[in-house]
Amino acid sequence: MKKPFYLLLVFFLLFQTSFAQQKKSFDPVYIVNKEVVSKEKIEEYMMQGAIKAMKNGVSDEEYTLLKKKMDAKLGEKEFIVLIEVFTKEELEKRKETPNNSLKNTIIEEVPDEEFFLKINTKAADFTVPMINGKVLQLSKLKGKVVLLNFWATWCGPCLREFHEMPSKILEKYKNEDFIFIPIAINESKALVSKKMTYLKGKGIVFNAGFDLKGDIWNQYATGSIPKNFIIDKEGIIRFTSTGNSETNVDNLALEIEKLLKQ
Repeated sequence: MKKPFYLLLVFFLLFQTSFAQQKKSFDPVYIVNKEVVSKEKIEEYMMQGAIKAMKNGVSDEEYTLLKKKMDAKLGEKEFIVLIEVFTKEELEKRKETPNNSLKNTIIEEVPDEEFFLKINTKAADFTVPMINGKVLQLSKLKGKVVLLNFWATWCGPCLREFHEMPSKILEKYKNEDFIFIPIAINESKALVSKKMTYLKGKGIVFNAGFDLKGDIWNQYATGSIPKNFIIDKEGIIRFTSTGNSETNVDNLALEIEKLLKQ
């Protein structure tokens, strides 16, 4: 009589383990001087103003070299963060220059010049092909709140942001006048489709568009990604964001909710 219970328990534990592994696989792996370090260590470096440079994601060649040089589980290349820190001597010299330490942060302030279209201006119309064969035109979505997201298949912060999108935004507003349009910039349908199939295996399922020559992207912004634009029901940009901080998706959800209530 107890056998079905034990089978159910085993299934539950396996599910929990699988979910935890999927979530963990999206966590960044921080590498400093060819050593994997904790997030807490990175925060310590930040407090010291010791971070010299940071790079999100690595190429196939860099990934291969890292695996050869390091005896560590690196995970997937998109989620590797390479960090260069100042030496003690360099830090001492920097202390002699006022406010230098304030310039070292994980998420740097994004120059306003990176946004060609500003908050409270009309969103540029565009037509984007989606990987499922549909074509969306922004001007035909009047009456809906639109979350326009620019990303790339190689972008670790973009994929970590996607990990939170389904539970915090897509499920929450699936029955509302809301639409999510993620557009991969400068990438082909085949490449985007392959990445979305990969993400589906991680439990992340939604349609995606592709901007092969970057024509849509060039109307909206430049510089770093991910970049998000929240567009209201009248086609006006009401909120923008760059990068993926710990609270970014929560902030997007709050802004969407405000506009849906209007």
